[in-house]
Amino acid sequence: MTTKYNTTFMIIAGEISGDMHAANIIKAIKKERPNTTFFGIGGPAMRAVGVETFYDIKDMAVMGIVEVLKHIKFFKKVFTEMETLAETRRPGAIILIDYPGFNLRFAAKAHAMGIKVIYYICPQVWAWHRERIPKMATIIDKLITIFPFEAKHFDGTGLDVSFAGHPLVDEAAKLLATPQAELPWGKKPGIALLPGSRRTEIERILPSMWKAAKLLSDKNPKLEFIIATPSEQQTKIIKETTKRLGNGPTKYHIVTGNTRQVLRQARAAMVASGTATIETTLMSCPMVIIYKVAPLTYIMGKMLIKIKHIGMVNIVADKLICPELIQQQAIPTAIANAITPLINNTTQRQQMIKELHLVTKKLGTGNAAETAAKQILNALE
Repeated sequence: MTTKYNTTFMIIAGEISGDMHAANIIKAIKKERPNTTFFGIGGPAMRAVGVETFYDIKDMAVMGIVEVLKHIKFFKKVFTEMETLAETRRPGAIILIDYPGFNLRFAAKAHAMGIKVIYYICPQVWAWHRERIPKMATIIDKLITIFPFEAKHFDGTGLDVSFAGHPLVDEAAKLLATPQAELPWGKKPGIALLPGSRRTEIERILPSMWKAAKLLSDKNPKLEFIIATPSEQQTKIIKETTKRLGNGPTKYHIVTGNTRQVLRQARAAMVASGTATIETTLMSCPMVIIYKVAPLTYIMGKMLIKIKHIGMVNIVADKLICPELIQQQAIPTAIANAITPLINNTTQRQQMIKELHLVTKKLGTGNAAETAAKQILNALE
């Protein structure tokens, strides 16, 4: 089948997750349209599928207002260069993957150039900055979401929005099809601790989890704990933090790079709010959601955030199915009390697992990348 559009696309991802999601979508697009080519910003996963990258995600993944301000000259340089590339190469479309601080601004520039803009993974404007919703509708031609509730927030704007399913559904299915991993639980699985992936998160959240684990361990010395980390970098931070804290649970281990297997086997989990709550949901693991930020950040967040719940699993469910202990509520005794009923075969545990299954169904049936690729091609054709 011949195409009526330019089959060279610009694509921009600024973080590790975006790099992986983009690579999967590119593979799916190339399966349908083998003659397509891509250039832009990405990482090793995108380069592995043939993307010509001008900047790497390791230079782009800067978090926090202060850090962004420190690198503002660099980001301006990148933005200007990519703008020039878009103007000179005139791609058939610009595909933007998440990374809203950079990508929403770039969408406005691309739209002004008359280039079609496709945005994958909706910025969380439904939680805060709702005033951006009408603006997004004027600068984006196609928005592809990974959560089912997001499209309704654009009703009446005229923006073409479709739901592709959450990409973690596919990752979870792959893992659940494999044998269970050998983990250092001892005789039986216990409680998983997921304190986040950034140093600031770990240093704020882990102490409360650690002390809660100590309280639980004192009541049941046989109870096992695993702190799950995504990489050696986080493992190092966790070892430093637990050493400084001391006086923790009797039986604990740190497991690196195998979080889903830990969640698959755990009786329950203490989880930092974020994507990890979706991973925990997909592993059908009962959880307590914990989050702590700097006091000023919390005060500003309370003023700006316009949603009832903070845990994504509860947002998707549109009700509180997993306890949320935020800021001053995230004290060790409260965490220990909240997770205790989830360890044994209580009605509370069974009800939560049932609700987690319902949320899993809402996240799609799988093949998210293939679905997104087809939606992109349909938007172009």
